[in-house]
Amino acid sequence: MPETPDASHSLYETMGLVRIIAIDPEGRASLEYEAKPEQCHSGGVVQGGFISGWIDAAMAHAAMAKNGEGIVPMTLELKVSYFAPTRPGPVIAEAWVERHGKRTSFYEGHLTDKDGTVLAKATSTILRADVGRVMAASRKATGDGA
Repeated sequence: MPETPDASHSLYETMGLVRIIAIDPEGRASLEYEAKPEQCHSGGVVQGGFISGWIDAAMAHAAMAKNGEGIVPMTLELKVSYFAPTRPGPVIAEAWVERHGKRTSFYEGHLTDKDGTVLAKATSTILRADVGRVMAASRKATGDGA
C-alpha cells in the first residue's frame, strides 16, 4: 500500500524520501526518493553513500514487511555496485528477499532512474533483531531510562 512518509522525520527528509510506493508481505518494497543537488559531489553526481542508503532502506522495508513489527532489520553486510552516475531527480529503490533464514536473511535491491535504467545494485545480509532488545540497548546506550 503506498504511503506518504512523515515529513517531520529528519532521516526521511535528509535522504529525500518522497513516498513508499509499495510494501509486500512476501518481502518486497519500493520507495521513491528525490535525489537533491545538495547530495551531489563534483560533476553533479549523487554521493554513493546516499545511493547505498536508499537501497539499504528499501531492503529494510522489505524485511519489515516480511517479518512484522516485532523485528528491527540490522544490516550485517552491504555490497553495492554502481553502474551509472545518479543525477538529481526522482529515483526508485526496490528490494526483495532472496533467501529467508532463521535469524539472518539475504536481500537484493537496485536503484533506477525515472526511465527504468538501473543505476546501482546491492546485496545485503540482514539480522532480524528483536525490537524489545534493540530498544532496551538503545535506552541503555543513551542513558534514557524512559
